[in-house]
Amino acid sequence: MKSPVHRCRDVEHGRAQGRAGARANCQQAEQRIPISKDVITSSAASAMWFIRDACGIVCALITWLLVLYADFVVLFVMLLPSKNLTYSIVNGTLFNILAFLALASHLRAMCTDPGAVPKGNATKEYIESLQLKPGQVVYKCPKCCSIKPDRAHHCSVCKRCIRKMDHHCPWVNNCVGENNQKYFVLFTMYIALVSLHSLVMVVFHFLYCFEDDWTTGNPHQKHHQQVTRECSSFSPPATVILLILLCFEGLLFLIFTSVMFGTQVHSICTDETGIEQLKKEERRWSKKTKWMNMRAVFGHPFSFLWFSPFSTPDHGKAETYQYVV
Repeated sequence: MKSPVHRCRDVEHGRAQGRAGARANCQQAEQRIPISKDVITSSAASAMWFIRDACGIVCALITWLLVLYADFVVLFVMLLPSKNLTYSIVNGTLFNILAFLALASHLRAMCTDPGAVPKGNATKEYIESLQLKPGQVVYKCPKCCSIKPDRAHHCSVCKRCIRKMDHHCPWVNNCVGENNQKYFVLFTMYIALVSLHSLVMVVFHFLYCFEDDWTTGNPHQKHHQQVTRECSSFSPPATVILLILLCFEGLLFLIFTSVMFGTQVHSICTDETGIEQLKKEERRWSKKTKWMNMRAVFGHPFSFLWFSPFSTPDHGKAETYQYVV
């Protein structure tokens, strides 16, 4: 298995002739050197981040619409018609809080710079300004002509190199990287909780409504019409269809997001991104404890802010990215 540096050399030699004119000012890559993290991120730190990808935008809109659909069914089909006020208030409040946190996490994951490396900074002038030692040259990306930190990978959708890139997720229309992994983990966790909560309510609703027959031809027609109004403001067929669709949606997303949540937590604990696991890249960074890796993503120290999509972790800003010479 070739090292990342050797693979980069192969790419550079294979594309050198075709891109010589367009990128003549880019520095050839052979080795890596120590560079401060602030140098790598300074040009894009304050820019608004949004990927203009049609597929990703459609997937993000579908995500919001599905959550809003679930909220509509829970409120107007199951909770509001119920005469049990305590049951409706408790479950309605809990469901909407979880849905709000899920959408807030989704928005932060989508609009947060995942750790993009500034494009086109691997120029001769910029390399000279780094005051390298004799014989040292930097590791650059041949696609975006940027100084490429260790553990960074190029995303063909974002068209940028992303630090600690795990994968590109169309559902959040963004890469999952160093700066937004916390929000992606929270998004998967809250969607899983919302899905589980909706499934539990659907089961209880079906048990309650079908315990009393929903047929209008029953001798106790008046009683059953009253039960129907308590079960839903809609007709029984429409109610059944809405609940079945919600049940299918909840089960599908519960499985999907639970798997993604477990995968992300495992990736954080082992300090190895999905791309690094897929490519079986050699570990070139120091090994830390699982707790230290969790704090590096969610913040120092542990607090309830870990579960808030509105708090921004430090991501280890005091540390520097190390390039292996």
